[in-house]
Amino acid sequence: MTALADFLDEYAKSLRRHLDSPTQATLAEGYELGRRALVEGISLLDLNENHFRVVQAAEHAAGIGEPDTRLAESALEFLLQTLAALDIATRGYLDGVGRYEQQRTRADDLAGRDAFRTALVESLQDGFFVADSHGAIVEVNSAFGALTGYGAADVPYPLPHPWSMPEGLVLSSDLQAVATGRYPDLGTEALRFVIPIRHRDGRDVWLAVSTSALIKPENNERIFVGTIRDVTAEHDAQARDQAASRLATAVGAATSVVEVLAVGLDELRRTVGAQTAVVSVWPSRHVEPEVYVSGAEGTANGPDSAELDARARAMLDRARRRPGRSLFAIPEGTDSSEGIVAPLGETGDAALWLRFAAPRAISAADWTLFSLLIGHLSLAVQRARNFDQARSTSLTLQRAMLGPIELPPRFSVHYEPALPPLEIGGDWYDVVPLRDGTIGVVVGDCVGRGLSAAVVMGQLRTAARALLLRGAGPAQLLAELDTVAARIPGAMCTTVCAAVLDPVRGLVRYSSAGHMPPILADVDATGRLLEGGRSFPLATFDPPRRPEATTALTPGSTLVLFTDGLVEQRGVDIDDSFAKIADVLAGTAVKLPREVADAVLSRLRPAAGYDDDVAMVVYRQPPAPLRLEVPAHADELAALRRTLKAWLAAAAVPHDLASDLVAAANEACSNSIEHAYRNGAVPTGRPESTDRSMGRVARAVRDPAADTNRVELSATCNTETVVITVADAGSWKPRAADPGYRGRGIDMMRALTEELDIDHTGPGTRVRMSVTLPAITFPVANPLRGTSRHISR
Repeated sequence: MTALADFLDEYAKSLRRHLDSPTQATLAEGYELGRRALVEGISLLDLNENHFRVVQAAEHAAGIGEPDTRLAESALEFLLQTLAALDIATRGYLDGVGRYEQQRTRADDLAGRDAFRTALVESLQDGFFVADSHGAIVEVNSAFGALTGYGAADVPYPLPHPWSMPEGLVLSSDLQAVATGRYPDLGTEALRFVIPIRHRDGRDVWLAVSTSALIKPENNERIFVGTIRDVTAEHDAQARDQAASRLATAVGAATSVVEVLAVGLDELRRTVGAQTAVVSVWPSRHVEPEVYVSGAEGTANGPDSAELDARARAMLDRARRRPGRSLFAIPEGTDSSEGIVAPLGETGDAALWLRFAAPRAISAADWTLFSLLIGHLSLAVQRARNFDQARSTSLTLQRAMLGPIELPPRFSVHYEPALPPLEIGGDWYDVVPLRDGTIGVVVGDCVGRGLSAAVVMGQLRTAARALLLRGAGPAQLLAELDTVAARIPGAMCTTVCAAVLDPVRGLVRYSSAGHMPPILADVDATGRLLEGGRSFPLATFDPPRRPEATTALTPGSTLVLFTDGLVEQRGVDIDDSFAKIADVLAGTAVKLPREVADAVLSRLRPAAGYDDDVAMVVYRQPPAPLRLEVPAHADELAALRRTLKAWLAAAAVPHDLASDLVAAANEACSNSIEHAYRNGAVPTGRPESTDRSMGRVARAVRDPAADTNRVELSATCNTETVVITVADAGSWKPRAADPGYRGRGIDMMRALTEELDIDHTGPGTRVRMSVTLPAITFPVANPLRGTSRHISR
């Protein structure tokens, strides 16, 4: 039997029982049959057809000819009770279907909205992104991927974002300032900022970012939505303007090529993110280039301080021959470059090399920036060259007006103009060696300061020098200068002190035309004013005769001539200044003339500097000859060296030359002690004590016979030569053919002196050594700037 037949049979039985005796129990059976029909999927047509068939059979069995109202109501009540379960299920189904349709319609609407949102976001030309509360990017559009190289396929992008600038990367100054920091906090309702990023393809890109904060209603999570826009072009243009402005400002105050390159290369290197900047300048075709380096020291493939390897030298040499404003990468024809090379200027004698810390791609914006900055640097170098040339011409003329740059031995001068950058003023000095061995010295002071006074000074100095060379004495020179000064505008009231020094006779003749008196100091004595031979300034009166005075120059004495700018100070008595100079000279007998000048300047210089021109000449008279006779013992050498060194300083022998002479004399004395008396009674000696803790000096036990063997040292000097003689009464050991590691003393003495003569013909041995004193170079107060030199930063 099928399920339908079984259900219909069961329904017929239950209906008959209800018709026979309608109760709630029978109605409950009908309701359960309805639920069964719903479960078993019984058709309502089958159920109704079977119901009416059973009712008709019941009416027929009861013999009812007309419809029975009670039976019909009972049958209908049972049917409705059966259908009630089906009706409830149907309504639930229909409600469910309605709700599904409603939700489906809503879902379709939301899907349409999402599609519209996606289309809207994708249509944006700006990059769009969504970030969670932790900063992770969870949604991007295609424009975002194009701008950064990171698209929607790889979301999410947690912090640190893959496009963030690598730490420790060498960047330009603007880029480094931002990249070294972290991203701005997305912690406000609306935030705008500009950041640099590294595109996936390696390019550096600047992005303008705009963000807003939102709260998701379903979970109250804070999210951020924003857009990004490529502002690299705007940033590069602004950066170029700022970089050019910084470079122009940095080199604007520079007035020489060295100063321009010192500040310009440093600024250029920082701006373009280069590790090293190198400039080579060829002064001429036949000399090596001058190299200027800024930045870290190079490696084997780069510049090493100021030295370049052959590859770098050839590369810069090729670059300087290229057309001006042309740039090329190193190496050429590759995607990444180690640096760039360019000619500097258009004269073909300079080239620039910018070397990166690591190879990198050079964009079109980079080329534009490099060209702009190198062009500015080239203009600054050319401007400095023109300034250097004009200044060199000016300084050459000024130096020619001032006086000799090289001085005779034992002289020193100091010249300091009151109005820089002028190298000259109204004061002057002159030192003129004359044919008879005397030396003419002139110190003068024109009225006024600056260039106008310098013009007058140059004419008077030239006239005074000509008069000295013609043999005029101090008084005659000033008398002739009176006539010259009367014909030079602005020369009236010029003060002059003229002197003629005779080093051989030890005399100084001098005459003063209203000038500061010279100061002369004997050895270990306070200086005194030379106030003789005084008269009026030039071109003021017509004296019948200029006076002249003569003073002895004792051996080792120091003479100082100066202008009033040295001693005249506001609020200070001039006699106090004279006394200070005299006091300084009392303790400078064993100092070089340059050191004497420095000591005087240090004692008298005002805190704010001199407000008038200063000229000063210092002269040292040759000291008395030195005579030393000591026992032939090594213990005597230390004292002998100290005495000779002090005498050489008093003789104004430069320190380096004095050291050579002391070493040569020490070697000669050592040879006399060791070899001349090798068969005598001089013992090697043994120390009495080596304890120096209480100030005891080690001494050697000496045989009394040793003091009979003597070594003599003498030193003399004249105007140009120093002679040292060492003599003993013994005979030196003949020199071996191969002296080994010893026996080099004679070679050393010959190397340290100009002339060496060893005489063995007498009763003993006599060693004569001599040197010529070098000329003294004029140490200017404001030395020439702009001279070629290497720089390294």
